[in-house]
Amino acid sequence: MKLAMERAIGFGVLMALLITACATTKFTSVWKDPSYRGQPRKIMVIGVAKKAINKRIFEDEFVQQLKARGTDAVASYTVMPDEKQADNTAIAATMKEQGADVVLISRLASKKTVHTYVPGTVTYPPAYYGTWRDYYGYGYQAVYTPGYVAEDEYALMETNLYDADSGKLIWSASSETEIRGSDQNRIKSYVGVMVNAMAEQRLLR
Repeated sequence: MKLAMERAIGFGVLMALLITACATTKFTSVWKDPSYRGQPRKIMVIGVAKKAINKRIFEDEFVQQLKARGTDAVASYTVMPDEKQADNTAIAATMKEQGADVVLISRLASKKTVHTYVPGTVTYPPAYYGTWRDYYGYGYQAVYTPGYVAEDEYALMETNLYDADSGKLIWSASSETEIRGSDQNRIKSYVGVMVNAMAEQRLLR
């Protein structure tokens, strides 16, 4: 019975690790300006984040993945001091200096928590009917795992593309991302989803 219980606990830990590794991002809305026919030559990336390190990881990841798609990009933190990040005039001037014709701005809009009840389970060891004593004791070897309430937290993100000259919105995506695992892994996964979506809508080369 002890061995069966240890196996059940081990399986539960494994499943928890697998679930943690499979954090996902799903779109809640996507919009593209139907009049926009071109493709950006160079994108300046601005990540709005409370943690400076997350902002840098975020912008660097976008730049790396955009360049991998053949579109030039620059991280705003590399060409603008932190104190100028909220200055619209400074942003416009920096985009012009860098030759960026599009700016990408992504931010955490809000968070939400979802509670889900997971029912308990009963696990039995492999049945053995060799003797009546084995069969009789079989029912007493069941391992019961009680039910519990799972709490999942989601980051509600917004990512927008704007034309540098007119300031008009070109493309916008709202999404939900499970907050699991490290910030760096979550950011990398999120950026990949956004870049793939832009490529699918022919916004990237």
